[in-house]
Amino acid sequence: MRVLLVGGGGREHALALGLAGDPSVAALIAAPGNPGIAGVAELRSVDASDPAAVAALAVEVGADLVVIGPEAPLVAGVADAVRAKGIAAFGPSAEAARLEGSKAFAKDVMLAAGVPTARAFACTDAASVGAALDEFGPPYVVKNDALAAGKGVVVTEDRSAALEHAEECGRVVIEEYLDGPEVSLFVVTDGEAALPLLPAQDFKRVGDGDTGPNTGGMGAYAPLPWAPPGLVDEVMRDVVHPTLAEMRRRGTPFAGLLYVGLAITAAGPRVIEFNARFGDPETQVVLALLETPLAGLLHAAATGTLAAHPPLRWRDGAAVTVVVAADGYPAAPRTGDVITGADRRGIIHAGTARRAADGALLSAGGRVLCGTATGPDLTAARDAAYALVRGIELAGSHHRTDIAAAAVDGRIALPA
Repeated sequence: MRVLLVGGGGREHALALGLAGDPSVAALIAAPGNPGIAGVAELRSVDASDPAAVAALAVEVGADLVVIGPEAPLVAGVADAVRAKGIAAFGPSAEAARLEGSKAFAKDVMLAAGVPTARAFACTDAASVGAALDEFGPPYVVKNDALAAGKGVVVTEDRSAALEHAEECGRVVIEEYLDGPEVSLFVVTDGEAALPLLPAQDFKRVGDGDTGPNTGGMGAYAPLPWAPPGLVDEVMRDVVHPTLAEMRRRGTPFAGLLYVGLAITAAGPRVIEFNARFGDPETQVVLALLETPLAGLLHAAATGTLAAHPPLRWRDGAAVTVVVAADGYPAAPRTGDVITGADRRGIIHAGTARRAADGALLSAGGRVLCGTATGPDLTAARDAAYALVRGIELAGSHHRTDIAAAAVDGRIALPA
């Protein structure tokens, strides 16, 4: 199988490692890729959000499967353009990708499908924003309706900060705050059949103890030793299958990766958000534990044959990833700094580039690298991940020191 992977971040590096490890993959091409992905794939240049350009590249390289990593290309219709060329694409259509592209659309689908989620209002002006904030009270949850690279959500006790974020965004969804630990569940689906992956937990705030602004994610771990029994089955029954059925009813079936972001509340799991692709950095830990060949799984979803796919197999143990971020991230990340210590197994590249003059590795984004490790248990995996991070040298970089610590210490309590 010849596979074209679209994207060039940490999620795509993790996907590339999984795809390259599948014996059925004869050739792996990544566009545009990154220096880490270059170790396992041929890199090609492309505008990942240009449907015609990606489709033309898929034809040129003779791809049997195109895997679309980031959300922007999916919302732009890259999967549609590839499928129009008769090539299998893993990723939803532009219409189905609205589950991530518009928070208001996702809420409408959840309401129609009877999915348990927070009450919410879509707001487009100051008067409706103020009324919604007053309805729910603090802590205020204000979400940019459109794509915002994982940084469009503000959760704050400060009403003025909530108003300011709403004004900056224009169209927002304001919803009631959901209390309880968060869970990320990835579901591979062909629109009808659906296979859940291992639940994971990520860390959105930039600072230890969940302080500071939201980011695209500062680390993650899997599995979740504190998760309630039957959680995945309950989410598949009450969230995933009703949502897929509603999307089929609308004539826009969702095929690809459905990311379900959950809060485990006293009333049970409640959906915080849907995404239309693998989440970053949870992908790094979930795929590190997946034993089933990845390309075959994604190809089955892309070709409508997922119901015949064998049950998924998982490695024993746990996985932890810790993100190393650039100086100034998330507000104003500095780029162009030299990185050393990134040429070790377990280092995932997110925002990196090569300097043309001498080939030096440089920072090229806010989240630069991840230290990803597995171990026989969560403690061992965590220790190994932090050992990787300690070996990275990048001026001004920062990372959280508490990824998976509460789970290791047994400090995560489910609401009564």
